[in-house]
Amino acid sequence: MTEPALTPELIAKHGIKPDEYARILQILNREPNFTELGIFSAMWNEHCSYKSSKKWLRTLPTTGPQVICGPGENAGVVDIGDGQAVIFKMESHNHPSYIEPYQGAATGVGGILRDVFTMGARPIAAMNSLSFGQPSHPKTAHLVKGVVEGVGGYGNAFGVPTVGGEVRFHRSYNGNCLVNAFAAGLADADKIFYSVASGVGMPVVYLGAKTGRDGVGGATMASAEFDDTIEEKRPTVQVGDPFTEKRLLEASLELMASGAVISIQDMGAAGLTCSAVEMGDKGGLGIKLQLDDVPQRETQMTAYEMMLSESQERMLMVLNPELEDVARAIFVKWDLDFAIVGETIPEDRFLILHGNEVKADLPLSKLSSTAPEYDRPWVETPPAPALGPIPAIDPMDALRALIGSPSYAHKAWVWEQYDSQVGADTVVTPGLPAGVVRVHGTTKALAFTSDVTPRYVKANPFEGGKQAVAEAYRNLTAMGATPLATTDNLNFGNPEKPEIMGQLVGAIKGIGAAVAALDMPIVSGNVSLYNETDGSGILPTPTIGAVGILWSLDDLIHGQPQEGDLAVMIGTHGTHLGQSALLAEMFGMEAGDAPPVDLATEKRHGDFIRAQAKHLRCCTDLSDGGLALAAFEMAEAAGLGVMLECDDIAYLFGEDQARYLVAIDPKRLHSLTGAAQAAGVPVNVVGRFGGDTVRLGRHADPLARLSQTYREAFARALGV
Repeated sequence: MTEPALTPELIAKHGIKPDEYARILQILNREPNFTELGIFSAMWNEHCSYKSSKKWLRTLPTTGPQVICGPGENAGVVDIGDGQAVIFKMESHNHPSYIEPYQGAATGVGGILRDVFTMGARPIAAMNSLSFGQPSHPKTAHLVKGVVEGVGGYGNAFGVPTVGGEVRFHRSYNGNCLVNAFAAGLADADKIFYSVASGVGMPVVYLGAKTGRDGVGGATMASAEFDDTIEEKRPTVQVGDPFTEKRLLEASLELMASGAVISIQDMGAAGLTCSAVEMGDKGGLGIKLQLDDVPQRETQMTAYEMMLSESQERMLMVLNPELEDVARAIFVKWDLDFAIVGETIPEDRFLILHGNEVKADLPLSKLSSTAPEYDRPWVETPPAPALGPIPAIDPMDALRALIGSPSYAHKAWVWEQYDSQVGADTVVTPGLPAGVVRVHGTTKALAFTSDVTPRYVKANPFEGGKQAVAEAYRNLTAMGATPLATTDNLNFGNPEKPEIMGQLVGAIKGIGAAVAALDMPIVSGNVSLYNETDGSGILPTPTIGAVGILWSLDDLIHGQPQEGDLAVMIGTHGTHLGQSALLAEMFGMEAGDAPPVDLATEKRHGDFIRAQAKHLRCCTDLSDGGLALAAFEMAEAAGLGVMLECDDIAYLFGEDQARYLVAIDPKRLHSLTGAAQAAGVPVNVVGRFGGDTVRLGRHADPLARLSQTYREAFARALGV
């Protein structure tokens, strides 16, 4: 097959800017060929190189006594004692999920699972954070149905429990939904596998499923905005097979136990290109590949297609040659491909051979660690105007507006499609602040949550970034867990626009301040930029995935309020309505500033909750919808009514931070308030649980009627 001539149009189609192409010419001292252009395109795009965000990502706190391995590997590794580690990461599959929702979401789950088990961990939990456009938009219901089915279809078949997540709706996602997938696994702390190639002349081995044409150019597509040619991008979406992935997991763990693995890397974005280059670059080695030996499921594949295919369920490893027969036998047993496709070489060279021809010969280090890095111009987000007075409203009307909105309605339609119990170690299933999974064979457990409030980040990126971390901290704390560490998934629009770059910079600064203050270092993550359609960007959505530990399941806060229990607020009364859920759902307004986050107060209140866990029947953090929505959700889950004493709108629906709502037996109030006084923590009785009515001050509605609205609103809004 004759390779096409490199025209300016073809170069631009590969996402390479004129100045970047000039840099390629300078590096090579010649024109690249078509395959080499594809390799540069894959490695230098935003999705693989982080060229717009590297400068700012380096400012994030990534170390601590609990951190075994921070960013830079397939996933982060955190010590959980007793010689064990939790390995976790969150990653986006946004663009593929908008084009082909089922496969886009399914392969997002598959990819993040491979990131975890590539490091030697058996996956124990998955989560997802999903952002969709307005329910009335013609594509939204189709996207929601496809994405949820894709997440469930892959995770359920693979056999990992989906234990948490979030779903939101906003018009800014009409042309670009977000699908952020999280996975966590367990491994022995002294048996972690890394991707650093070592040794010259070592065999490079291809593992897993065969290579096809699906996903060719996917990483480049993920680093571009959408326009009216979106349907043409459908072939760039990968196709997943969870049953093959399950076999790959078992074969990989068996392979690792054999001692045959020198280094190993998932084939994710940019497939064979990225995995080979990253392994070689980290080890200061070159890589030679012979593509004739790559297992293929389609005929007459070109070097370009093989190097850029993102076919799923594949891995690349550097093998101990003395154990080749042992390793091969394992993969034959699991009915998976095992092929030696190259070797490590001492030169700084990425040499690709196909059909007795050299298809690419590039300096390997120039593709990865010395890829372009930009200090993009940015402007600070201007301060939001002060929020003026809002119209007088009935607090019950406000509560009905919130629970009738798909963003805040009951999400059982979503999570009931996920298997949350597979593995038999799930202790807390979706629907509470965090999912909890037992560490098998011990009395310990891990808690998992994800959070961000995008409208806060839009109004005030710094405070919004802080708040995303603080809410994740509170979610873990509300279950009695001690927060350990975080992963981030930074979803933003076009970084070449100074105002968008300013959002990214501000959010990273806020995240950095919060993870430092709350001792939750960032150990892994993903950046997803260019989330725009026809020049219109998404709300800035820096999702925080967080992991906490319960050293004993006796520390778990996991009950329900009982008849006569007191509703007690930890923290100050509500005052802040700027950027609140109430404004958005009741008035269609996004006005005012984000609520300020006092990190010292967050830490103090969190420490207090965990110290008083034995006094608390149940606990939730106060976030979207403030006290009123939190009290309703807690009561409704128990089938009880609730009475809150005040009917002031800011008191009920304000979204001030560092607050929790707890239910306690009245007999325990004295002990709780005494401890609070000693710790300098505000504690106020705000109401009582019981009966069959929800009462906000003088206003009331039957629980049964509100519950019906709450439990039916999601499916009704989307027609699913």
